[in-house]
Amino acid sequence: MGKFKKNKEEIITAYLCVLPWSLGLSIFIIGPIIASLIFSFMDYSVVLPPKFIGLANYKKMFFGDPLLWKSLYNTLYMTVIGVPLNIILSLSVALLLNQKVKGEAFFRTIFYLPSVVPQVAMSLLWMWILNPQVGLVNYILSLFGIKGPMWLASEQWAKPAFIIMGLWGIGGNMVIFLAGLQNIPQHLYDAATVDGANIWQRFKYVTLPMLSPTIFFVLVMGIIGTLQIFTQAYIMTAGGPMDATLFYVYHLFNKAFRDFHMGYASAMAWFLFIIIFAATMLNLKLAPKWVYYEAE
Repeated sequence: MGKFKKNKEEIITAYLCVLPWSLGLSIFIIGPIIASLIFSFMDYSVVLPPKFIGLANYKKMFFGDPLLWKSLYNTLYMTVIGVPLNIILSLSVALLLNQKVKGEAFFRTIFYLPSVVPQVAMSLLWMWILNPQVGLVNYILSLFGIKGPMWLASEQWAKPAFIIMGLWGIGGNMVIFLAGLQNIPQHLYDAATVDGANIWQRFKYVTLPMLSPTIFFVLVMGIIGTLQIFTQAYIMTAGGPMDATLFYVYHLFNKAFRDFHMGYASAMAWFLFIIIFAATMLNLKLAPKWVYYEAE
């Protein structure tokens, strides 16, 4: 009886410890998720009571909002081009910084620091760097006799400018790749060297297979993050020029907090959830074809 009472007290204590987190999860995460699903079937403008309209918001989204497809194209452009470039560059830097050279800790810190700069500060900084008149990028290009583009003020160069800016913050992925590289057993490289493998062959047949779980993680997280890009466009371009940087979440934000079409914005949010879920499931489906997990 005494043991049962003690176990009961421990269970109650455990529930009390978990209670604040559970309340926060229910009130600030699960509650809004359920509310947004309900609002997606309603005409809701915040100031007026919501009115049920069925699938009208979804019908409008697919057939009555040309900016939605423009924003989706812009977002997919950033994802398809920006994510692979980020992975390639961050992996390349990680390979260089994984060498045993003097000052490696200093260089790792230098490459990592930009990734901890707040998005707002980074956006303001790059507005100056990409300024077509006094920006650092166009100044460097002018030294080689090249007239720099208008960057953020150009419909053709605005999205490439965002991709270039994104490559500045590769430090986070670089650290992840460094951890993956240092987890590769040295004896695999030694065995490959004994078999006569050169640097490229060791990279292709040892490094890439052993690093494939890390690459998979970075790929999935990169896709999810890029599909939700918002801050840079909101601060730097406000969606222009010619809606070239009107990304999906920024368009959703405009519908919700500028036009006060909360019901329609909720429908857009759920469509984005479906896109992210489908992309993640596709990656998980394809993973066994190229991701290698070392047997214990």
